[in-house]
Amino acid sequence: MTFLKTDRFEPEYLGKTNFYLEALDRDVRNANENPSIGVLLCKDRDEEVVEYALSRSLSPTMVARYLTQMPDKKLLQQKLHELFEKEEKNNLDQ
Repeated sequence: MTFLKTDRFEPEYLGKTNFYLEALDRDVRNANENPSIGVLLCKDRDEEVVEYALSRSLSPTMVARYLTQMPDKKLLQQKLHELFEKEEKNNLDQ
């Protein structure tokens, strides 16, 4: 499930997201399927508020900020390169 919010992250968004995911898992998910995941995209976030909101959450959760314009192509290429390098390093360490 994807939730798109047009304003800053609020802690209640996380509670509502978890509520809908639990309902989906209990009432719709088949026994052979993995638990549902949720994606919560907000226009902005306060890192401290997000940290407090997630501190007692038992399910793996991330809160991301979305952009209304695409970043520069070179920046995207750099970030992808960094991500692949990090993933490659993690695979070698295992």
